[in-house]
Amino acid sequence: MYDVCSMLTKKQKNLLLYINKKIRSTGVSPSYEEMKNSLNLKSKSGIHRLITALEERGFIKRLAHKARALEVLKLPETASANDIYNSFSPSVIKGGLDSNNQKNNVNEIPVLGKIAAGTSIEAIQNEVSRIVLPQALSNKGEHFGLKISGDSMIEAGINDGDTVIVRKTNTADNGQIVVALIDDHEAMLKRIRKKGKVVALESANKSYETKIFGPDRVKIQGVLVSLYRNF
Repeated sequence: MYDVCSMLTKKQKNLLLYINKKIRSTGVSPSYEEMKNSLNLKSKSGIHRLITALEERGFIKRLAHKARALEVLKLPETASANDIYNSFSPSVIKGGLDSNNQKNNVNEIPVLGKIAAGTSIEAIQNEVSRIVLPQALSNKGEHFGLKISGDSMIEAGINDGDTVIVRKTNTADNGQIVVALIDDHEAMLKRIRKKGKVVALESANKSYETKIFGPDRVKIQGVLVSLYRNF
């Protein structure tokens, strides 16, 4: 019996990772034109065939009653670490903290202190400052900010000193970058993987090991959606 993961062609795998990257970074599925351009195909008919193949193999699902709406159900286990890291491309608001905060009538969110991207720290509860929530996120739930300390997520484009924007939620899909609360007192920013009754929290830096926990020890506080970076 063959593993369906091994049956993906290179184009199917590349399209799947591209769709996942776009959904994670923008919140919406890419258009067929964008998908065609990403694979350097000459027509959209090839994209239709690839989408159908990915759906038949259980990697994606077309959402009913929504134009061009796709949901990624899983990523291939055969994807390399670099493929998976690149599936998240943070929406970076470059050098925008000071200038944005000078504007009037803007939607601000609290920054709840620092979170270690390398080693766990005490859970963050107190507001230390405020930042502007990008307009594109203003109608997409409740958000909060955290200052990044450490380098364990650098291969996912998250650097020491960045201020990440997190959408509050207690659920997350496999492969998403989350704020995870461990044993109700330690918080960390990691990529989450759930398999059976095991929860793995992965770094995006080969110098750090993956941390494994039972499901009752991990509570998701939010999912990373964007970040500010000052230059």
